[in-house]
Amino acid sequence: MTIWLLIALVALFVVRRVFSGYAVSGRKFKVLAPREVVFLTSTAEVMFPADGAIPFSGIEADLPGYADRFLGAIEPGVRWQIRALFMLFEHATLIFPAPGWTGMRRFSSLTIAQRELVLQGWSQSPKFLRQISFTALRAVLTMGYLGHPVVMRHLGVAPYAIDTPVCEADLLYPAIGLHPDEIRYREQDLSPPSDGTPLDIEGPLHPDYALPTQGIAPEADT
Repeated sequence: MTIWLLIALVALFVVRRVFSGYAVSGRKFKVLAPREVVFLTSTAEVMFPADGAIPFSGIEADLPGYADRFLGAIEPGVRWQIRALFMLFEHATLIFPAPGWTGMRRFSSLTIAQRELVLQGWSQSPKFLRQISFTALRAVLTMGYLGHPVVMRHLGVAPYAIDTPVCEADLLYPAIGLHPDEIRYREQDLSPPSDGTPLDIEGPLHPDYALPTQGIAPEADT
């Protein structure tokens, strides 16, 4: 009887810790569960703060939205591994707690200072598995952050508006992230090659990366 009671208490603890207490976003995500959205938001806040080297935060870059699109585009096996990585960091504070008497709370429930120290512990750990886990988590979020138009403009790597010809290779390969059956071009779409005019480095940016007339202030890019 005592054993079953202990098992029930442990099960209750696991369910409450893993699934309950997470705020539900008004947005609809294709892959991410509410608990993963909360975790990614809390991680983005620490990894890419608003007062960092680039004056544009990870929250402003909508890293949960990026992660949702990224997970939706990859193979199910890899998707499962990345989601397991999110859960690992969210609940590993049971084993690697943050400083303070609340250090064993879920990662997303810690203070910003505690979260910073937790991630620092992972990145500087003498254990290789902890370091490589942190590197994997950082890679997922960094791809989303560096790919955001505001960040790319700040770094001077935003793509220009270029009229690219359609060549034979475009008939063989889909756009990045798409499947072969989603190749958009056909033979009738082929066009003459470029005339060799040099790219104007002062020319306009691609519409998806150009500075909007309203919204983000221009000084955030400089």
